[in-house]
Amino acid sequence: MLSRRLVLTGFGAASLLALVPTTPWAAPMKPDDASALLVIDVQNCFLPGGSLAVKDGDQVVPVINRIAKAFANVVMTQDWHTAGHVSFASTHSGKKPFETVDLPYGKQVLWPDHCVQGTEGASLSKDLAIPHAGLVIRKGFNKNVDSYSAFTEADGKTTTGLAAYLKARKVKRVFLAGLATDFCVAWSALDARKAGFETYVIEDACRGIDTQGSLAKAWADMTKAGVKRIQSSDIAV
Repeated sequence: MLSRRLVLTGFGAASLLALVPTTPWAAPMKPDDASALLVIDVQNCFLPGGSLAVKDGDQVVPVINRIAKAFANVVMTQDWHTAGHVSFASTHSGKKPFETVDLPYGKQVLWPDHCVQGTEGASLSKDLAIPHAGLVIRKGFNKNVDSYSAFTEADGKTTTGLAAYLKARKVKRVFLAGLATDFCVAWSALDARKAGFETYVIEDACRGIDTQGSLAKAWADMTKAGVKRIQSSDIAV
């Protein structure tokens, strides 16, 4: 599993891994009422010009808009940090972005200030067009705990309630898209598998950071956990 304690370090071996081949599908899949699309963190801070921009992050938006039409169940997530959040480098005297600190729940990477509650940077992209989304999960709002996954906070035990929400609606399989492939998307996918969902990551509806082999590492860990790697063309819209 891709440990939350190893974000920017420990990826050396992963750089030797080839990216796992995309699974070929005989025919496009038609999402049914037991399927849900999870749209992860398509927010201004992670888009070009944002404080923690993912390269080409804006390119996921039209892909997500197109495939979302096929899903009756759509959930969106937002990073939703307090000012002075424990994950911000600016909160720790003498620390710079991408350095690490030890916190009660483990090693925390320090990020530039991003997705502060109520700011324009925290807003979902204005170009997203998913009016039928049924739920927005805000994560990382606890000032003292970070939260990458849509399902579980970085302490590994505090849940967002998403698994219960999906199971109450009899969802059995989830499809993930958004930002970034090797961080919030990957951790969400791994936690979806832990929660018992059949899990697909739509590769061309995501973009990754890919630092020190993190993308190859994420795909290898997801594949090992049983996450299926597909393209948007594998979904019938």
